[in-house]
Amino acid sequence: MNRLGGETSPYLLQHAHNPVDWYPWGEEALQLARAENKPILVSIGYSACHWCHVMERESFEDPSTAAIMNAHFINIKIDREERPDLDHIYMDAVQAMSGSGGWPLNVFLTPDAKPFYGGTYFPPVRAYNRASWTEVLTAIHKNFVENRNQIDEQAKQVTEHIEKGNKFGLNKGSFDLAFEEKFTNSQLQLAFQQILAQSDKIWGGFGNAPKFPQSFTIQFLLRYAHFTGEKSALNQALLSLDKMIMGGIYDHIGGGFARYSTDTEWLAPHFEKMLYDNALLVLVLCEANQITGNPIYEKVIRETLAFIERELMDPEMGFYSALDADSEGVEGKYYIWSKKEAEEVLGNDASWFCSVFDITDEGNWEHSNIPRLKQWPSEILDAEQIARLDDCKKKMLAAREKRIRPQLDDKIILGWNALMNSAFSAAFAALGDDHYREIAEKNMSFIFRELAEGSTGKAKHTYKKGVAKFEAFLDDYAFLIRALVSLYEISGNEEWLDKSLKCMERVEKEFSDEEGVFFYYTDQDQHDVIVRKKEIYDGAIPSGNAVMAYNLLSLSILFENISWKNRAISMTDAVTQMATRYPTSFGVWLNLIQQWVMGTWEIAVVGKDAGEQAKQVLKEYIPQKLLQFTNAAIGNERFPLLRGKISGDYTSFFLCRNYSCKKPVYNIVDFVQLLESELRSSGTEAQ
Repeated sequence: MNRLGGETSPYLLQHAHNPVDWYPWGEEALQLARAENKPILVSIGYSACHWCHVMERESFEDPSTAAIMNAHFINIKIDREERPDLDHIYMDAVQAMSGSGGWPLNVFLTPDAKPFYGGTYFPPVRAYNRASWTEVLTAIHKNFVENRNQIDEQAKQVTEHIEKGNKFGLNKGSFDLAFEEKFTNSQLQLAFQQILAQSDKIWGGFGNAPKFPQSFTIQFLLRYAHFTGEKSALNQALLSLDKMIMGGIYDHIGGGFARYSTDTEWLAPHFEKMLYDNALLVLVLCEANQITGNPIYEKVIRETLAFIERELMDPEMGFYSALDADSEGVEGKYYIWSKKEAEEVLGNDASWFCSVFDITDEGNWEHSNIPRLKQWPSEILDAEQIARLDDCKKKMLAAREKRIRPQLDDKIILGWNALMNSAFSAAFAALGDDHYREIAEKNMSFIFRELAEGSTGKAKHTYKKGVAKFEAFLDDYAFLIRALVSLYEISGNEEWLDKSLKCMERVEKEFSDEEGVFFYYTDQDQHDVIVRKKEIYDGAIPSGNAVMAYNLLSLSILFENISWKNRAISMTDAVTQMATRYPTSFGVWLNLIQQWVMGTWEIAVVGKDAGEQAKQVLKEYIPQKLLQFTNAAIGNERFPLLRGKISGDYTSFFLCRNYSCKKPVYNIVDFVQLLESELRSSGTEAQ
């Protein structure tokens, strides 16, 4: 066993028995590199990564290859999910040097941890127009010994490039413009047109294969359609969701989504199932359900959350990170079927079931079958047949669970838990199912028991079996604050809001940049990174800065804090030009720009039945809102939105903007009519 044997990360433990003398990232390895004047090989991946497993089998388990690595390099393995800060830095470096990135990420550093060469997967022999891994190792060693000055100069230039990247694309803001001119309908229209130009009008989604869900872009289209009445925006958003649900990227047998599709039709996924993807898709599906009332969306929400509870929930009420793409060394083996296997499970129902899910003798993917729909069951089956279909799916799931399962990555990541917490809150809001609120509350209690301190807001990034590790990053805090506000909105429990304040205060103190506009990814006390990065773009997960801008706006309204609102304006202003030009990389920012343009609905529900009545408000599609309720007859003086509100004999609904409220109404029907009237009078039309 090498030095990874004492780690908790499943990914690092996968490499603990490699003949490579791996170190975890830390001062021991970095100090040894300086002392022995050796280059550092940093290899970054994650437990659910298929090509990471391939390179391990081909190269890292090979004794002769390991001998070269051990002789000439200090070898460090990093779980990108444990240390996303390091992954961001070295991914930027490799993309700058090679023009592409991905995992496994293999990057060579000088002894002072500055990158000078790197790439992704390297084969054991020359293939795919790539040099072999041993050729790369030999060439790097030779150059390091013979051309050290050139190596150091290259490392200096790459590091400077990364530092400049912190400012790329950010303007200094339109300080000379009035607020109404900073954020405009024309900007949103331009972004929408650019998104539509990149849209796949046949199969949904955006761009060519491989295709990722891009849930932030879909969410923007849903909201844009709501506020403008633009049918093509709604159609493209729903087409994207529908084609994903019908395709193989959605697990029709067990629920939940895979990370992305390798083809344009969403048939063949990269089979890893990540916690964050499922959280983000549930969030956007809840909005689609509220807009359309389509029972298919409710069904997929319920099936996906059932998968999360069944396969990714810890007994302590945390959520695990991921399920591997591979089982028995084969990608997707756990999820694919032959027609014969289906017949053995289903008997007389097999032929009918297989026709619905495109399971054939020839196979629809590599001589096997990934279950998918070519038509909605509701279009070809009656209610009794659909119930029978669900029974067949249960039998198929029971049979599948007897197979050798993909490896579970059982570390618990704060930010991803917060995203899933928000998803459960959104599911409660959309569907009114108290179970989802209970899960969200239990998960949040777990977070503040094991990962975060309620009194200080200080938090850790990961947790596993009683051990919390690594100081939390900006994403962790941003998603946690967002989840706390959402949980407060559905529960009315002020404890969650108080905790969000503590977290916000900590982020402002520890993560703010020198200009007091954006936030760094790492706190000011972290010193083992060569650059403190500022992440602005949306990636697989939302930009931490974009979500922080949302948080600043929300908390500024809840607590009447004008400085937080002004900071949110400055952050959004600085990225607006880039966001409208490259909209699919800035979906969260675009939603925020849309909120600045259209305003925020402030909703207060006051009276003895306020909690139950608030559930009716939550079911409505009201994007860009903040909801507060109290069962007291007189509003809570602590909050400006509730201050001075009196219910009288009936539960009262108040619709407000900038704390200026319309006359109260006393039932949900009148409230919805009032809301629609306000939308029409402001020149917008809800779908």
